[in-house]
Amino acid sequence: MNSLEKDYLSIVIQQFKNFKTRAEEALQQLSDEDIHWKPNVESNNIAIIIQHISGNMNSRWTNFLTTDGEKDYRERDMEFIDRGETRTNLMRYWEDGWNLLFDTLENLEAKQLHQTVTLRQQPISVLQAIQTEIAHISYHLGQILFIGKQIKEKDWTILSIPKNGSKEYNLIHSSKK
Repeated sequence: MNSLEKDYLSIVIQQFKNFKTRAEEALQQLSDEDIHWKPNVESNNIAIIIQHISGNMNSRWTNFLTTDGEKDYRERDMEFIDRGETRTNLMRYWEDGWNLLFDTLENLEAKQLHQTVTLRQQPISVLQAIQTEIAHISYHLGQILFIGKQIKEKDWTILSIPKNGSKEYNLIHSSKK
């Protein structure tokens, strides 16, 4: 694998790991009831977002190189209904999706990054498919964090640099160089 492709895959895998960790740190701050809370009837709650991300990853990353990323068996509309799933079940779906994503990315070869795959019967490059998933998951990660912060308010533990904490963060991290 050439250096650029190897670096790209390494960066992408690390970015997805960071997304997964950040979401799980948010979920740890929330009760089982919290993950089913939504601000209004038209909004998604965290349980729905987990169902959707998991359904998306299971569809996209199963037989990624050889089948359309939108599988016939996927019931996408059902992902947006809170079925009252337990945290345990939701996290099992979550892990299944992430495992598929990581297994696929970790086993890609250099020449496959330039291959064409299909998504909803449209040809796209493997690189575009990966970038699409990065954007999709980061979008929903932001929703999870936003909802969690709404629920916990002042009790929410910031998972990045806290407000008015940039100088302290920079001081700590500049001394580690």
